[in-house]
Amino acid sequence: MTEAPAASYPIDDTNRVKRRHQRAHYDHATVHALLDSAALCHVSYVIEGQPYCTPTLYWREGTTLYWHGSSASRMLRNLSEGQPACLTVTHLDSLVLARSAFHHSADYRSVMAFGHARLIEDQTDKSRALTMMVDRLFPGRTATLRPTTEQELKATSVVTMDIEKASAKIRAAGVIDDEEDYLLPIYAERIPVRTVIEPPEPDGRLLPGVTRPATLSAFRTGRRLDEALTETYAMSYPAG
Repeated sequence: MTEAPAASYPIDDTNRVKRRHQRAHYDHATVHALLDSAALCHVSYVIEGQPYCTPTLYWREGTTLYWHGSSASRMLRNLSEGQPACLTVTHLDSLVLARSAFHHSADYRSVMAFGHARLIEDQTDKSRALTMMVDRLFPGRTATLRPTTEQELKATSVVTMDIEKASAKIRAAGVIDDEEDYLLPIYAERIPVRTVIEPPEPDGRLLPGVTRPATLSAFRTGRRLDEALTETYAMSYPAG
Protein backbone atom coordinates (compact mmCIF):
# COMPACT_ATOMS: atom_id res chain seq x y z
CA MET A 1 0.00 0.00 0.00
CA THR A 2 1.42 3.37 -1.03
CA GLU A 3 1.55 6.04 1.67
CA ALA A 4 -0.06 9.41 0.94
CA PRO A 5 2.54 12.15 0.40
CA ALA A 6 3.17 14.46 3.34
CA ALA A 7 1.21 17.70 3.23
CA SER A 8 3.28 20.57 1.86
CA TYR A 9 2.80 24.22 1.00
CA PRO A 10 2.63 25.11 -2.70
CA ILE A 11 5.87 26.38 -4.22
CA ASP A 12 6.23 29.32 -6.57
CA ASP A 13 8.60 32.26 -7.05
CA THR A 14 7.41 33.82 -3.79
CA ASN A 15 8.54 31.10 -1.39
CA ARG A 16 10.96 29.00 -3.46
CA VAL A 17 14.42 28.95 -1.84
CA LYS A 18 16.72 30.02 -4.66
CA ARG A 19 20.14 29.86 -2.98
CA ARG A 20 21.23 26.59 -1.38
CA HIS A 21 17.93 25.03 -2.44
CA GLN A 22 18.98 21.72 -0.88
CA ARG A 23 18.38 23.34 2.52
CA ALA A 24 14.74 24.07 1.68
CA HIS A 25 11.72 22.37 3.23
CA TYR A 26 8.11 23.02 2.27
CA ASP A 27 6.32 20.26 4.18
CA HIS A 28 3.88 21.17 6.94
CA ALA A 29 5.68 19.05 9.54
CA THR A 30 9.00 20.91 9.25
CA VAL A 31 7.50 24.38 8.86
CA HIS A 32 5.07 23.94 11.75
CA ALA A 33 7.67 22.44 14.08
CA LEU A 34 9.91 25.48 13.63
CA LEU A 35 6.99 27.86 14.17
CA ASP A 36 5.82 26.05 17.30
CA SER A 37 9.25 26.07 18.94
CA ALA A 38 9.49 29.89 18.96
CA ALA A 39 7.47 32.71 20.46
CA LEU A 40 8.80 35.85 18.77
CA CYS A 41 8.41 36.57 15.07
CA HIS A 42 8.96 39.49 12.72
CA VAL A 43 6.10 40.60 10.46
CA SER A 44 6.94 42.51 7.27
CA TYR A 45 4.48 44.65 5.35
CA VAL A 46 4.37 47.79 3.21
CA ILE A 47 2.55 51.05 4.01
CA GLU A 48 2.32 53.57 1.17
CA GLY A 49 5.47 52.22 -0.44
CA GLN A 50 7.50 52.18 2.78
CA PRO A 51 8.56 48.73 4.10
CA TYR A 52 8.28 47.98 7.82
CA CYS A 53 9.25 44.97 9.92
CA THR A 54 7.75 44.56 13.39
CA PRO A 55 8.66 42.03 16.13
CA THR A 56 5.70 40.53 18.00
CA LEU A 57 4.46 37.43 19.82
CA TYR A 58 2.58 34.93 17.65
CA TRP A 59 1.05 31.46 17.66
CA ARG A 60 -0.27 28.88 15.21
CA GLU A 61 -3.52 26.95 14.87
CA GLY A 62 -3.38 24.48 11.99
CA THR A 63 -2.31 26.45 8.94
CA THR A 64 -3.38 29.78 10.47
CA LEU A 65 -1.13 32.22 12.31
CA TYR A 66 -2.12 34.83 14.89
CA TRP A 67 -0.31 37.79 16.40
CA HIS A 68 -1.33 40.69 18.59
CA GLY A 69 -0.53 44.30 19.36
CA SER A 70 -1.92 47.62 20.49
CA SER A 71 -5.11 48.86 18.83
CA ALA A 72 -3.21 52.06 18.09
CA SER A 73 -0.49 50.18 16.21
CA ARG A 74 0.21 51.40 12.68
CA MET A 75 1.00 47.82 11.71
CA LEU A 76 -2.36 46.49 12.86
CA ARG A 77 -4.34 49.36 11.36
CA ASN A 78 -2.78 48.61 7.98
CA LEU A 79 -3.09 44.83 8.16
CA SER A 80 -6.80 44.86 8.94
CA GLU A 81 -8.04 44.77 5.35
CA GLY A 82 -6.36 41.62 4.07
CA GLN A 83 -2.95 43.15 3.35
CA PRO A 84 -0.11 40.96 2.04
CA ALA A 85 2.29 40.09 4.84
CA CYS A 86 5.34 37.94 5.48
CA LEU A 87 6.00 36.44 8.93
CA THR A 88 9.49 35.13 9.69
CA VAL A 89 11.03 33.11 12.52
CA THR A 90 14.71 32.23 12.99
CA HIS A 91 16.55 29.92 15.39
CA LEU A 92 20.32 30.56 15.53
CA ASP A 93 22.07 27.25 16.32
CA SER A 94 25.76 28.03 15.88
CA LEU A 95 28.44 30.36 14.59
CA VAL A 96 30.84 28.71 12.15
CA LEU A 97 34.50 29.69 11.76
CA ALA A 98 36.07 28.25 8.62
CA ARG A 99 39.52 28.53 7.07
CA SER A 100 38.41 31.28 4.69
CA ALA A 101 36.23 34.32 5.18
CA PHE A 102 33.99 33.11 2.36
CA HIS A 103 33.02 29.94 4.26
CA HIS A 104 32.35 31.56 7.64
CA SER A 105 28.68 30.92 8.30
CA ALA A 106 26.02 29.99 10.85
CA ASP A 107 23.83 26.99 11.47
CA TYR A 108 20.20 28.03 11.69
CA ARG A 109 16.57 27.01 11.24
CA SER A 110 14.20 29.54 9.71
CA VAL A 111 10.70 29.94 8.30
CA MET A 112 9.09 32.46 5.97
CA ALA A 113 5.28 32.36 5.86
CA PHE A 114 3.23 34.36 3.37
CA GLY A 115 -0.44 35.29 3.32
CA HIS A 116 -3.00 38.07 3.66
CA ALA A 117 -3.38 39.39 7.19
CA ARG A 118 -6.69 40.65 8.53
CA LEU A 119 -7.93 42.04 11.82
CA ILE A 120 -10.22 39.85 13.92
CA GLU A 121 -13.40 41.89 14.36
CA ASP A 122 -15.70 39.38 16.07
CA GLN A 123 -15.37 39.93 19.83
CA THR A 124 -15.90 36.26 20.72
CA ASP A 125 -13.19 35.18 18.29
CA LYS A 126 -10.94 37.95 19.54
CA SER A 127 -11.43 36.98 23.18
CA ARG A 128 -10.66 33.33 22.41
CA ALA A 129 -7.56 34.32 20.47
CA LEU A 130 -6.28 36.46 23.34
CA THR A 131 -6.80 33.53 25.68
CA MET A 132 -4.65 31.36 23.41
CA MET A 133 -1.99 34.08 23.19
CA VAL A 134 -1.31 33.34 26.87
CA ASP A 135 -2.26 29.65 27.04
CA ARG A 136 -0.15 28.72 24.02
CA LEU A 137 2.91 29.65 26.12
CA PHE A 138 1.52 28.77 29.55
CA PRO A 139 -1.18 26.08 29.16
CA GLY A 140 -4.29 26.68 31.30
CA ARG A 141 -2.98 29.91 32.82
CA THR A 142 -5.80 32.22 31.68
CA ALA A 143 -8.33 30.33 33.82
CA THR A 144 -6.29 31.21 36.93
CA LEU A 145 -6.11 34.96 36.21
CA ARG A 146 -8.49 37.82 36.91
CA PRO A 147 -10.89 38.37 33.99
CA THR A 148 -9.79 40.69 31.18
CA THR A 149 -11.57 44.07 31.36
CA GLU A 150 -13.49 45.61 28.48
CA GLN A 151 -10.91 48.39 28.30
CA GLU A 152 -8.07 45.87 28.02
CA LEU A 153 -9.96 44.05 25.30
CA LYS A 154 -10.46 47.30 23.36
CA ALA A 155 -6.80 48.24 23.75
CA THR A 156 -5.59 45.01 22.13
CA SER A 157 -6.01 43.88 18.55
CA VAL A 158 -5.43 40.44 17.06
CA VAL A 159 -4.44 39.73 13.46
CA THR A 160 -4.89 36.38 11.74
CA MET A 161 -3.29 35.10 8.54
CA ASP A 162 -3.87 31.85 6.71
CA ILE A 163 -0.52 30.49 5.54
CA GLU A 164 -0.86 30.52 1.76
CA LYS A 165 2.79 29.70 1.07
CA ALA A 166 5.74 28.95 3.32
CA SER A 167 9.28 27.65 3.24
CA ALA A 168 11.74 26.52 5.86
CA LYS A 169 15.49 26.75 5.38
CA ILE A 170 17.88 24.79 7.58
CA ARG A 171 21.67 24.75 7.76
CA ALA A 172 23.15 22.18 10.13
CA ALA A 173 26.48 21.47 8.43
CA GLY A 174 29.06 22.99 10.75
CA VAL A 175 32.45 23.76 9.16
CA ILE A 176 32.63 23.33 5.39
CA ASP A 177 35.87 24.31 3.67
CA ASP A 178 37.29 23.88 0.20
CA GLU A 179 39.13 20.55 0.17
CA GLU A 180 42.56 22.12 -0.38
CA ASP A 181 42.02 24.49 2.57
CA TYR A 182 41.96 21.61 5.08
CA LEU A 183 45.76 21.47 4.64
CA LEU A 184 46.17 25.06 5.90
CA PRO A 185 47.36 25.65 9.50
CA ILE A 186 44.27 27.73 10.33
CA TYR A 187 42.01 27.10 13.31
CA ALA A 188 38.33 26.35 12.56
CA GLU A 189 35.39 25.50 14.80
CA ARG A 190 31.65 25.51 15.32
CA ILE A 191 30.37 27.56 18.28
CA PRO A 192 26.99 26.14 19.38
CA VAL A 193 24.42 28.75 20.39
CA ARG A 194 21.39 27.98 22.56
CA THR A 195 18.69 30.06 24.24
CA VAL A 196 18.49 28.43 27.66
CA ILE A 197 16.03 29.02 30.51
CA GLU A 198 17.61 30.48 33.64
CA PRO A 199 16.29 30.22 37.22
CA PRO A 200 12.91 31.98 37.64
CA GLU A 201 12.79 35.29 39.52
CA PRO A 202 9.52 35.38 41.53
CA ASP A 203 7.89 38.79 41.80
CA GLY A 204 8.85 40.54 45.01
CA ARG A 205 5.23 41.39 45.86
CA LEU A 206 3.77 37.87 45.84
CA LEU A 207 1.36 37.26 48.68
CA PRO A 208 2.43 34.77 51.37
CA GLY A 209 1.75 31.19 50.34
CA VAL A 210 1.61 31.87 46.59
CA THR A 211 3.96 29.40 44.91
CA ARG A 212 5.04 28.63 41.36
CA PRO A 213 2.37 26.44 39.70
CA ALA A 214 3.22 22.98 38.41
CA THR A 215 1.90 24.02 34.98
CA LEU A 216 5.16 25.94 34.46
CA SER A 217 7.19 22.73 34.65
CA ALA A 218 8.09 22.99 30.96
CA PHE A 219 10.21 26.03 31.82
CA ARG A 220 12.86 24.21 33.82
CA THR A 221 16.18 25.82 34.61
CA GLY A 222 18.83 24.81 32.08
CA ARG A 223 16.34 23.64 29.45
CA ARG A 224 16.42 24.92 25.88
CA LEU A 225 13.65 27.41 25.17
CA ASP A 226 12.69 25.83 21.85
CA GLU A 227 12.15 22.49 23.60
CA ALA A 228 9.98 24.10 26.28
CA LEU A 229 7.86 25.93 23.71
CA THR A 230 7.39 22.77 21.66
CA GLU A 231 6.08 21.06 24.79
CA THR A 232 3.69 23.87 25.74
CA TYR A 233 2.36 24.03 22.18
CA ALA A 234 1.60 20.30 22.26
CA MET A 235 -0.19 20.74 25.59
CA SER A 236 -2.35 23.58 24.24
CA TYR A 237 -2.97 21.98 20.85
CA PRO A 238 -2.74 18.22 21.39
CA ALA A 239 -4.05 17.51 17.89
CA GLY A 240 -1.19 19.49 16.38
